[in-house]
Amino acid sequence: MPRFEYAPAPESTTIVDIQPSYGLFIGGEFVEPTDGGVMKSVNPASEEVLAEVAEAGPADVDAAVRAARSAYQRVWEPMPGRERAKYLFRIARIIAERSRELAVLESLDNGKPIRESRDADLPLVAAHFFYYAGWADKLGHAGFGSDPRPVGVAGQVIPWNFPLLMLAWKIAPALACGNTVVLKPAETTPLSALRFAEICQQADLPPGVVNIVTGAGSTGAAVVEHPDVDKVAFTGSTEVGRQIARAVAGTRKRVTLELGGKAANIVFEDAPIDQAVEGIVNGIFFNQGHVCCAGSRLLVQESVYDELLASLKRRMATLRIGDPLDKNTDIGAINSRVQLDRIRTLSEIGEQEGAQPWSPPCELPERGFWFAPTIFTGVTQAHRIAREEIFGPVLSVLTFRTPDEAVAKANNTPYGLSAGIWSDKGSRILAIADRLRAGVVWANTFNKFDPAAPFGGYKESGYGREGGRHGLEGYLA
Repeated sequence: MPRFEYAPAPESTTIVDIQPSYGLFIGGEFVEPTDGGVMKSVNPASEEVLAEVAEAGPADVDAAVRAARSAYQRVWEPMPGRERAKYLFRIARIIAERSRELAVLESLDNGKPIRESRDADLPLVAAHFFYYAGWADKLGHAGFGSDPRPVGVAGQVIPWNFPLLMLAWKIAPALACGNTVVLKPAETTPLSALRFAEICQQADLPPGVVNIVTGAGSTGAAVVEHPDVDKVAFTGSTEVGRQIARAVAGTRKRVTLELGGKAANIVFEDAPIDQAVEGIVNGIFFNQGHVCCAGSRLLVQESVYDELLASLKRRMATLRIGDPLDKNTDIGAINSRVQLDRIRTLSEIGEQEGAQPWSPPCELPERGFWFAPTIFTGVTQAHRIAREEIFGPVLSVLTFRTPDEAVAKANNTPYGLSAGIWSDKGSRILAIADRLRAGVVWANTFNKFDPAAPFGGYKESGYGREGGRHGLEGYLA
């Protein structure tokens, strides 16, 4: 039977107005850097330069922290929670109103398919601001004391895989609790954060409550190490998380870290195979595998291994790879050349160590950063691809015979961010979930998020929780 082909359905870019250059957002205004430089933001699907963006130096970060401290003392901390809530509700409504524009901008700057940024990222971004707006005048009922107080100035550093969503995860609870913010977006995806700065202006947010300093690792380090930052929140790699933990050790700063993962997606023999295959595909190929909680280790009970693998390969053959702005695209571009090189290197190591790679036939675009969805079979727990976070569309397939073996293999990792269980038996799901050392365990689904649900990990996946009532704790004294 011939494969059904979709006609191109590109989203228009005319809704987005990208300026040639952007400054830093400090004290409610865009300003030029005083001691920083300039960097370029690149479309990973075409390698086209989208804009030049300021790179903040130490003096710029200091100015942003001073602006945040001033706003905290003068305006934001003294403001009643019900008044802060109005600003958060206003921001949430503006995000919802401008969601199409923001989704296109996110796909241009990040490389993710428009249907993901449009249907997953942006609704969740608005939902987080709506959710935490509701908490702003109810903090005394959150379970952290009858009169909890804000921490002060929050220094926040976010990654490139979900630029606007990670911004919402950080900024919304911080503002709801009465803190002010200095946020450093990832150097490869700064444009949606800068557009959010414009939204803060549109919402008439008091100047200095939110400050955005763009730059690379040195800018993030300046934010983390600034002596007048009271709280550090970071999402990113475990290695950088270790550096941050060392930098804040011995200081009065509070810190939450949401780091890497190597999640196990466990399929038992009584699982609905077709449903499980959809969850596996969503678990590892969503956002090109650029997901800290991606189900990058598939553990399959031996009795259904052949059936599931055949079904998985058939499903992968239908995935469409290409232009992120095409509404039919399933897998977009890898975010950067650096990340593409890492994915290629670890995949080559997996093959050298004896695992067998398989990818569906697909034609990759000539320009941009692309990697075909890949599964590795013949993988053991000793393989690097089964132990290290690849952060790309690469799945390692292992087998197990008994539930005890499944749990042992799932927990045999330095990470502990998430896991998935597929079974028809609710009792089995609950019993296995209770034994998994993971912060989030999905049952017969994967990669489902809600603003009211806490998210975070164990071991080298970090500490602290984001989302839900628990997400307030890190921003309250």
